[in-house]
Amino acid sequence: MSESNVERINYRRAEFLTSAPTLAECPEDFGAEVAFAGRSNAGKSSAINALTGNNKLARTSKTPGRTQLINFFSLGEHQRLVDLPGYGYAKVARSMKDEWQRHLAFYLEQRKCLKGLVLLMDIRQPLKEFDQQMLNWAVSSGLPAHILLTKSDKLKNGPASNARFAVEKSLKELQLDRGVTVQNFSATKQQGLDKLEKQLNQWLSLTPDQGEAAEAPADGDNR
Repeated sequence: MSESNVERINYRRAEFLTSAPTLAECPEDFGAEVAFAGRSNAGKSSAINALTGNNKLARTSKTPGRTQLINFFSLGEHQRLVDLPGYGYAKVARSMKDEWQRHLAFYLEQRKCLKGLVLLMDIRQPLKEFDQQMLNWAVSSGLPAHILLTKSDKLKNGPASNARFAVEKSLKELQLDRGVTVQNFSATKQQGLDKLEKQLNQWLSLTPDQGEAAEAPADGDNR
């Protein structure tokens, strides 16, 4: 989509829409949505709150992995942000972890309205096993992904830039760079918000065809 056709979205109008205990109970599969995922210490909720200017929108659990709901936030009638729960990597029962990973893979591979994945990683601890698994799912599904290297304010500019270059190099070596972009980000310092918004605008902009389809989703077309 050319830049002239990209909708500039006001993320400060984000409102809580619904929570789904399972992927089968997600809202209807139409319009456009972007999912946020990250390990428990990556600062996912802080990033969503900084983006929307609402420190209470995305809530964090005191115990990593205890939040088992998929939270949807509305940006308008047909556009959403999705906060994916994180017990695919938290200290929970193996059976629960396996079940979540199965449903998560289905969501990333089959959700038609999902336009992109924002994957958050602590800039000091990037590309852990869970991160690579998420990228594998995205790349194999042809789903574009945007990596936020969070807490970049913890490093000086030089080391922070070197960390980003190192991640980009590793992605190429792992053959996980197709459709994947990387940026440094700090929710605390409000650094990188403009670049994040620009990427989200690209993904969430609806074409006329998408808008018409969103008005009346076909029966039985929802997953």
